[in-house]
Amino acid sequence: MENNKKELERMKELAGILRDASRAYYQEDREIMSNFEYDRLYEELQELEKKTGTVLAGSPTVTVGYEAVDELPKERHETPMLSLDKTKDVEVLRSFLGDQKTLISWKLDGLTVVLTYREGKLEKAVTRGNGEVGEVITNNARVFRNIPLNIPYKGELVLRGEAVISYRDFERINEEIEDADARYKNPRNLCSGSVRQLNNEITAARNVRFYAFALVQARGVDFDNSREQQFRWLAEQGFDVVEYRVAYRDTLDDVIRYFADRIAGFDIPSDGLVALYDDIAYGDSLGRTAKFPRNSFAFKWKDELRETRLLEIEWSASRTGLINPVAVFEPVELEGTTVSRASVHNLSILKSLKLGIGDRITVYKANMIIPQIAENLTCSGNLKIPETCPVCGGATKINGVNGVETLYCTNPDCQAKKIKSFTLFVSRDAMNIDGLSEATLEKLIARGFIHSFADIFRLKEHRQEIVEMEGLGEKSFENLMNSIDRARNTTLPRLIYGLGISNIGSANAKMICRAFGYDLNRIRHAGAEEMSLIDGIGPVIAGTFADYFSSGKNQAALDDLLGELTIEIPAAETGPGLLEGKTFVITGSLEHYANRNEMKAVIEEQGGKVTGSVSAKTDYLINNDASSGSSKNRKARELGIPVITEEEFLSMVQKDN
Repeated sequence: MENNKKELERMKELAGILRDASRAYYQEDREIMSNFEYDRLYEELQELEKKTGTVLAGSPTVTVGYEAVDELPKERHETPMLSLDKTKDVEVLRSFLGDQKTLISWKLDGLTVVLTYREGKLEKAVTRGNGEVGEVITNNARVFRNIPLNIPYKGELVLRGEAVISYRDFERINEEIEDADARYKNPRNLCSGSVRQLNNEITAARNVRFYAFALVQARGVDFDNSREQQFRWLAEQGFDVVEYRVAYRDTLDDVIRYFADRIAGFDIPSDGLVALYDDIAYGDSLGRTAKFPRNSFAFKWKDELRETRLLEIEWSASRTGLINPVAVFEPVELEGTTVSRASVHNLSILKSLKLGIGDRITVYKANMIIPQIAENLTCSGNLKIPETCPVCGGATKINGVNGVETLYCTNPDCQAKKIKSFTLFVSRDAMNIDGLSEATLEKLIARGFIHSFADIFRLKEHRQEIVEMEGLGEKSFENLMNSIDRARNTTLPRLIYGLGISNIGSANAKMICRAFGYDLNRIRHAGAEEMSLIDGIGPVIAGTFADYFSSGKNQAALDDLLGELTIEIPAAETGPGLLEGKTFVITGSLEHYANRNEMKAVIEEQGGKVTGSVSAKTDYLINNDASSGSSKNRKARELGIPVITEEEFLSMVQKDN
């Protein structure tokens, strides 16, 4: 069994490596391994799949086509899916254990799915639904990240598990949704929507994972009357099984403590634990009530309540103009950490709690993670709803939708609504400031610390407030300040690109700076006609560029920003214009340059252009493996485009030195 486990782990590792290589090659126009290495790993994966009889979902050896359906058909479960009886009292759980060996596992917070395999192939996947009838989602289950499509067992297998989306993927997906109101409230909601998509291409992009927690049927297999043996057997078939620990009455406290110590850093949503008798016959003999099976029991985390005093309500503005109330209270210890803030979510909740400054409140961590207000013991209700936005000072208004009241900023120019421009300004090709993610920027802007680009370089003035913000701290603050200080020394193309002028990308910014001899004064006062004379800058781009600098407000903001920066003046360019009008494509690994961006910068400084794919407009393909059979090399040869090595490129740009 140990060998089988190692083989399955190696298969998962190989599938991940090969997927990354394919994504880099076909979607990102870059190669992270040779064709020889890819083929070698692919063949190793094929051999392991043949040996184990298991093929995992997402394996590069199989192609699961994306498919859209008009609706999800309904299907009745052969065996009703009951809820679990539950408790928050450890002694009640201990009483349930009695003298039985029991498996304690995570109670995952996602969507329960029933899988059926026949002849070793995934035949059907159905959601829990109402316990009696679920929706058929077979098409979507095939693109879950970790479900095996083929297994060694050839009989009929029915099992249950939880489809989940990790907190990491939840945050990534939410960050891609610009409208804050449209974001998902929690990973469970996102998972439910992802699993039930009509187009499984959307499901595939959500990184849904499946963790088995119950074997319903596998005829002809002897499990020695043990649920633990069932779990081990499912793992041998290629399934990820929910993590569990064996517990008895006298070891229950240690097992619960093991899970409690891990919940804060656990990346998969969980709202408690499940206790399941290991003895299959004993558990089945107990039968069930009308609502619950008697062989298992749920343990919900007991909320640790602390009483504290409300100090203030902080009004946090978002990019959509939504202004959310955040409660700030005297710090208390909860679940091993100090907390002093909790989101109140909206005006309706704030009003229902009758919050007021100085009120005595009780707070807890929902699922031992998210700080929440449980109760207001004073109920003074003396809060005033702000009439102006905390970020821009613009007028606010209250919106009511479906009985829920929310507060909005009405100013279209509110800085909180311009989060994207600040995100671009700190990005790698602009000012390159590490530590200022979009989420962090949103927090800082919402607190009123950032109103302009220049304010980013003055964040040190708000040190105390920032280190106390959730998700930051002393170390993060120091790293951020170091990154900001490094960004003070920058180049003119980075600055021009970072301003976020419409239609001005990194390459255009470099062309403009080169055309005006890196003279910012000339650049900022150039008219549209003069700008359009630059090769590669058409009338539309020239017009938007000139319009940006025709604004006195933008000019003043730039002057303020320049007071925080040192602009590096480039040395005389080597062989000016050597690559003028030439278009290059870079592929494969590099030896003389740290990465492709570094080589790209050299090409652009010499007047050239870099694109991602080979076409009739390409002048040179740069590839150190000039004889390889890669798709780019083949395309270049078909079009008669020279394939040159890095050494040949260096000779080209240095020949006039």
